[in-house]
This record gives sequence, C-alpha cells and structure tokens, in this order.
Amino acid sequence: MGSGLLLNCKDIYKSFGDNHVLKGINLSLSRGEVSAIIGGNGAGKSTLMKIIMGIYKADRGEIVVENTSYKYMTPTMALANGIYLVPQEPMLFKNMTVLENILLGLSGNKNELRNKLKGIIEELKWEINLERKADTLTIAEQQLVEILKGLIRDVKILILDEPTSSLTFNETESLFVLIEKLKAEGVGVIYITHRLTEVFEIATDIIIMRDGIISLVGKTHEFTNEMLIQALLPDGASVDAVRHNKSYDIDRTCTEPVFKVEHFTGNGFKNVSFDVYPGEILGLAGVVGAGRTELAETIFGKDEVHEGRVFLGTMDITGKSTNEVIHLGLNYVPEDRFKNGIFKISDIGMNISASALQSVGKYFVDRNREKELYDYFKRSFNIKTMDMSDEIGSLSGGNQQKVVIAKSIASMPKLLILDEPTRGIDAGARGDVYRIIQELKSRGLAILMISSDMEEVVQLSDRAVTMYHGKLNAEFIGDDINQENLMSASFGVVKEASVS
Repeated sequence: MGSGLLLNCKDIYKSFGDNHVLKGINLSLSRGEVSAIIGGNGAGKSTLMKIIMGIYKADRGEIVVENTSYKYMTPTMALANGIYLVPQEPMLFKNMTVLENILLGLSGNKNELRNKLKGIIEELKWEINLERKADTLTIAEQQLVEILKGLIRDVKILILDEPTSSLTFNETESLFVLIEKLKAEGVGVIYITHRLTEVFEIATDIIIMRDGIISLVGKTHEFTNEMLIQALLPDGASVDAVRHNKSYDIDRTCTEPVFKVEHFTGNGFKNVSFDVYPGEILGLAGVVGAGRTELAETIFGKDEVHEGRVFLGTMDITGKSTNEVIHLGLNYVPEDRFKNGIFKISDIGMNISASALQSVGKYFVDRNREKELYDYFKRSFNIKTMDMSDEIGSLSGGNQQKVVIAKSIASMPKLLILDEPTRGIDAGARGDVYRIIQELKSRGLAILMISSDMEEVVQLSDRAVTMYHGKLNAEFIGDDINQENLMSASFGVVKEASVS
C-alpha cells in the first residue's frame, strides 16, 4: 500500500477457441495515475478491461487489487473493490429514466444519491434532464449518462472506454477537469482513446497494445505524437502515407455538381445550401448538436422536410423515402452503426448485400452473387473475417464499420454520406477507412463526410463547411482547411455567410 499500487494484472492470458487474444499481459495502475491505452483492432484492449471488470474470466494469470490477489474477478467482486467500467457503447435500459439508470444497483438514501448526482452534474456544467426516458436520448446524451454512472460511484479504479467520442468540446473539457480532481484524490484511471491529442492532455502514462501483448509502455513525456501514430499504423506504413494533399483541383465553373442542397430546412437545421462535385470530399464539421446528423437523416428520407430542395444530378429527390433515395443513387453510413448500420444477428454476407438486393435477388438471394460481393469487399477493404456466414457481431468495431461502408458502396451510389466514419474505431482501422474513402474519391464518387474530429476533416476534405446552431456559417478550401479555422467556425467565431 505504501507504493500506492491499486491494480496489478499479472501474466493474463485469454483465448476464444483458436484465437489467442491476450498473450501474457502485465499491467499496473497506481493511485493518481491516468494510464492511456492505445491499440489496433484485435489488440485485446476490450478483452483485458472485461477481465478486470469480471465480465470475462482469464484462462491464466492473476489480478491483484491493492493487497488482495484474485485468480478471476466477477462483476460483483469488481464493484466491491471500487472498479467501474464506463463502456464505449451505451448500454442503458431504454424504458427507464436517466435518474433510474444512473442509480440502478446503488444502495443508500435515494434523496442523498440524487443530490450527490446533481452536484456532479453542476460541477461538470453538463445539461441533462434526469426525468427523461433513456430511449429519447441522443448517442451523446447516452454517453453522458454512462459517464455519470461511473462518477457517482465511490470508485478507486475508473475505466473509461472512448468517453469523449460523442461529447462536445466544452463537455470534454469539463470531464478532463473532473478527471484531474479524481487523480488528485488518488483514483486510478484507465483511459482508452483513439484521440491522441487527449492522451497528451490528460494521461500520465501510455500503454500500447498490439496483437495481444503490451508492446510499449512509459510515461507520457517520453513520447511524441509522431511516435504514437507510427506505432499504431500497420507494419511498414508511414505516417505520411495517410496524409492528404490539400491542393484543390476541381473546377466548379465547368463541372456540374453531383448533389445540390438549396435552402433546406428541417428539424434541427435551417436554410442550408451546399453542393458536392464528382470526386470531391466535402467535409461537414461542427460540434455535436449542431444539426449535422439531422440534416443527413432528412436528406436520406428519415425525417420531414420543412422547406427547400435536394437534387441528385438533375433529379429532385426532396422528401423521397429512404428506399427511393438509395435506388436513385444516394446512400448513407450512419453515426450509430449498432442502431442503424448493421443487422446484428445476420451474417456478414447478408449485411454487405442488404443495399444491393436488386443485384443479388429481391425475393431469393443468389448466394453466389452475394459471395462475389463479400469476396470483393473483404479483399478491397481488408475486412478481417474468416467466412461470410460469420455473424457481424463477432467482428471488431473497425471491421464492422468497413462492412457498413461496403454495404453502402454495394448499392453503387453517386453520392455517399459518411456520418462520423471513424467514431469508436482504433487507429489501425481508421487508416484503413481513410484509404477506402480516398479510393472511392479517386473513382469519382462524391462524398459528404460529417465529422466532429477536426483532424479528420483537415486530413481528408477537399473543401469543408462548418455548421453552427443548425446553419452553415463558413467554407474553407485547400490550405485554409485547418484545425484553428474549423474549431473557431464550429463554435460560431465567424460572421455568418451564405455557403455556395
């Protein structure tokens, strides 16, 4: 106890059948440390966290919490030891209120717990109605609730898995302030993230996992951003390989746009106008809640149009159904792939072919044609799977995202809308998705890419627009697409201007 050691994972092994996921992991966490864990798809991060939390049982090894050694942990034992995991994907009871979800499983006076919760929310300066039903919450709001479930508990070890992937800049900053407070109180934090800027802002230590082992560990000050990026890229790849040339070579005076939005108004956005050209990636930046997803879903036929028009080539597709829009040549990769992007209990082949039923059979699926699609996208997109009959839920998040993009491309669209295309996936898969996006662009596909990751918009966009409080307020081309410009405009620090 004098050393301040909270957690010591010793020689942890875990396999699923022939898949050796963890191969002798040794990891320690002391009081007041924030250890950032970074790793590629299949590195074993989530499996290790689930073993620490008692969701999975290790095949070998031991977990030492303070002075007590355990051959295995159960969730009840983990909670009793002050360990709490805030999951990446929200897992709330939809028919319960926010308050009921947060207090579920906690003993003690309910009024005292409610007051304690209100104090945490006030300290964070977050806005959330405790009486709302969970099924009315956005992804970002669900993530706030999951974080609050962890913070209200008297934890010694707090595990945060991609906690800021849907948070606004201000919400993220408030969370970081609270983590600093927890650190000062001696709480140990394991922080899984793919946002490297956060690592240097908040972590005391960095752990890099690769292929079931810890390949690199050290104090944050020992590393540079470039070292971490290089370590996370596939073997043999260079950092520069995924950088984007910022020259803009589309002549909009001589080329007709593939897609045009004129004075478009709907729930959450107003008077939006923009266009996208063949072989162009138009980045749409902004903070969560700016109205970007609402815009995309309305274009895609999921919500009511109030005013304005949308054109795909010369076709007016305003207000058409989702099926009609897909048939005419527009497809959409949603932000929440688990809710809207995949058929969870179906196989990979069926998920890929779902948007291309006209080519694989509307009533009776031609499995040979489906196999051709599966083979093509597995090879082209580097999807790590054994067979097309595998259930999509067996894939990592990054590979699921590749399947969702493959499904959208299989319909042969003229315009593809990508909503947060790399949310919640690791750096290795992110590089693969970036390569896919660049290949689609080189084939002449027009792409509207919505992202709150400013680095992503800078890296990929030929042209970028920003959305603030439901309106487009700025446009940037070439070298003007930089994080400072995008961040400023996303927070309204520009004069509103019409964007053409």
